[in-house]
Order: sequence, then structure tokens, then C-alpha cells
Amino acid sequence: MSLKVAIRHRLGAFSITAAFSADKGVTALFGRSGSGKTSLVNIIAGLLRPEDGQLAFNGDVLVDSEARVFVPPHKRRFGYVFQEARLFPHLSVRRNLDYGRWFTRYAGEGPDFDRIVDLLGIGALLNRAPANLSGGEKQRVAIGRALLSSPRLLLMDEPLAALDEERKAEILPYLERLRDETAIPIVYVSHSVAEVARLANRVIVLENGRISASGDAATILSAPSSAISRREAGALIEGVVETSDVSHQITIVRSGTVLIQVPHLEVPVGKAVRLHIAARDVMLATSRPEGLSALNILPGTIVGIGEAVQGMVDVRLDCGGVTIISRITTLSRDVLGLQAGKPVHAVIKSVALDL
Repeated sequence: MSLKVAIRHRLGAFSITAAFSADKGVTALFGRSGSGKTSLVNIIAGLLRPEDGQLAFNGDVLVDSEARVFVPPHKRRFGYVFQEARLFPHLSVRRNLDYGRWFTRYAGEGPDFDRIVDLLGIGALLNRAPANLSGGEKQRVAIGRALLSSPRLLLMDEPLAALDEERKAEILPYLERLRDETAIPIVYVSHSVAEVARLANRVIVLENGRISASGDAATILSAPSSAISRREAGALIEGVVETSDVSHQITIVRSGTVLIQVPHLEVPVGKAVRLHIAARDVMLATSRPEGLSALNILPGTIVGIGEAVQGMVDVRLDCGGVTIISRITTLSRDVLGLQAGKPVHAVIKSVALDL
């Protein structure tokens, strides 16, 4: 799979200029509200015709302003999941799903209905009306409907934005299964660091209609960026489940040579997982502390200290090949005599870890 985008477009006083490519897996268009994410995904979908540029998918030219090529949305065979589920209220869940199959190019072909229903855990909902579904259930049905249209590419525009935290927690595991168990590439629009950290393989950062950064998720989300709020800034760590302490409801995750204890995960040993450790949740000590309730005390070396902002600095550590970021006051920096090359210990509470 290869999506290639190089477009320019003006919307009143706002303009978008973006050039990037996306391959298999989940590519996140990430940025704050008003950065141009939805406009860009609408250009990819064909809902918005750019003034200038080219767009191609798997070698098929979908937009070429010079050659006056513009393939309409229904011929692109892209699935689109919006912020709201947009289910047909007069149809049952089953019939909403069947509507997606109507777009399959050839009768009898396309994703298997039962497999998609199982993937999204919506078997018990098939005879219900949309009015009797929760927000998370509606979104799972909307995703199923999009998948049953046999899309070449799935576009998701902030699909969790309208949900509360409980519903988000409900649907995220299904999105992970969608990423891991299907071959359909996904372009995922979000302004949430937690969502992007959990789902994305690659991140494109948009600011004021321009791409300010792009790369693998771990690198982008661990780098300083004005698109990431100071509250959400931190490090993304990729690891695998090493073992679990069922009696204490603790799971141990290995990343390189580092072992990190997190709240219990219902995943098998060897399963790849991601941890997002917010900088605000990491304390520093110049010697190994004793008698703490925090389970994660990681030895490391300071590799850099950022500029002070409102009396705070971000300290970047190398802990056995794993990058950890700690936000501390400038007073703490000076009292502890912190500088690049100094050995320290990062102290992280297990309950603070985002999974």
C-alpha cells in the first residue's frame, strides 16, 4: 500500500500545503483543532477537491490538477468513519452493516460478514436499532459498515472525539485488533496523544495547515512539539509483555533491557504493547531512593535538558536504551545540579502509566 499526497488548497483565509506518503498500518494525522486535519482527510476521500497538486494510491492517480484528473469519492473505494456514527436510524444494526456490503464491487466478494462482526464484538447487537446502542457500540457498527464495503483504505476522522472516557476505553481495543488483524491501511485523524500513542505506526504532525514533523510514532511523540500540550508531553515506549503477577494485578513489560511494571493487562506473554509515560509523572533522584511505593525506579543518564518554560524544564534520559522524559522545576534542576551526562534514577508510579 502506498498513499502519496502533494496538495495545496485554500479555504477562505486558511490554506493547506501538505506533501507526505503513507504505507501500511496506521498513519495518524495529528494536531490541534483547526490545524487542517479534517480538510486534509476530506481531500484524500474526494469530498474536497484541492486547488493544486497530486494524490495517488497504489499507483492509481486520483488527483492531478495539471492533467485535470479528479476521481470522485465513490470510485476511490475508500471507507470513511466520521466523528459521529451516522447510522441509518430506521435500519437495524444488521441492515446497516448490509448497506456497507452493497458497495462491494462484485456480488459474493468482500470481507466475511461473520469475521467482521467477531472482530468488532457486535454479534449481540445485530437485531438492535441504533437508538438502543451506546456511543461506543454505534462507532463499532459504523466501522463494521465501512469495512464491509471492502475498502482499499480506511479513513477515520476523530472517531472517538464524541465519546466519554469510558466509551473510548471500550472501543480502543477493537481499533487495535483492526490494526493488527486486517491488511487494510488506515489514516487516523486525532488531536489526542493517548489515542495516537496507542494506535499509530507513523505520525504526520499538522500545524496551521502545514506539516511540521513526520516519522515513526515513538520518535515523534517523544520529541518536543508545539502540537502536543505540555500536560500530554512524554515518551512513547514500545515493549512486549514479559510476565504477569496475577495475585497483585501487575504486568511486567520489557523494552530492551528495561522492565516496567504496569497495571494488569489482559494480553498474552510476548504480546507487543505500548506505554505512554507523561513527563509530569516522572520524578528524578540523584541516588536510588528506598522505601517508596513507586514500583518503577529506573537508572539512567541525562542526555539533554530543554529550555525553561514557566519555571519548568523537560529532562531527557537514556535508561538502558529507553528514552524517558521528566518534567521538573528549574529549582529542582539547580538544587540537584542536573546536567547532561549526570547519572540519575527515574521514579515512575505504575498507576500513572497510560496503556
